[in-house]
Amino acid sequence: MPTAAYALTVVLSLPPELAVGVILVGAAPGGTASNVMAYLGKGDVALSVAITTVTTLAAPLVMPAWVVALAGEQLQVGFMDLFVNIVQIVFIPVVLGFALRVVLDRNAPEVAEVGLDVFPLVSVLSIVAIVAAVVGLNVDTILGAGAAAIGAVVLHNAIGLGTGYGTGRLAGMSEDRVRTTTFEVGLQNSGLAAALALSFFSPAAALPPALFSVWHNITGPLLASYFSRSATESSGGAPADD
Repeated sequence: MPTAAYALTVVLSLPPELAVGVILVGAAPGGTASNVMAYLGKGDVALSVAITTVTTLAAPLVMPAWVVALAGEQLQVGFMDLFVNIVQIVFIPVVLGFALRVVLDRNAPEVAEVGLDVFPLVSVLSIVAIVAAVVGLNVDTILGAGAAAIGAVVLHNAIGLGTGYGTGRLAGMSEDRVRTTTFEVGLQNSGLAAALALSFFSPAAALPPALFSVWHNITGPLLASYFSRSATESSGGAPADD
């Protein structure tokens, strides 16, 4: 996904700010939407959660390395600036979330169950607010170079989904794991990319991640629905095994 992002910025001759945004999306870890899509699309949910967790925990090191390597000439920030910010945005909340869940499961399981309903909604509303703010700040950019940004986002997502599926097939994975790798490669944590773009670059740099957030929440459910129907049909109409 990082190299595909860079190739698209070159082929489409994107302005520097938009190019940085596309590269940020490509370098981001897998998004939690991939876990939901793996569940809806009859994938291996445990594998999906494991991949998302590992890539998220590795993000403070991996993401800045990719961004600096691919967009170094356009950056006014260094590896450590990005590293510290990603640790604050991703690593610390994830660790605290795990710790809170363990404590609540042991001492207040009822509260933990309520949290499972409340916190995902908070997360969704936060992402919607970020996307709305970014789009509102980029009306002129959307009217100008927006077509190129939209094209980059659509192609980037398609490349991710296609290569994820193809890699799973070439590796001889089971069908449910092929579906999982499809979503894990194609659905990025665009919310993180947008937050970093707003923190270190400009509202224009946050436009590709915001558009990606919208677009992958269209292609993801569509593909999950197709996978689910295919799994049901292949099992003769009976529910497919998870």
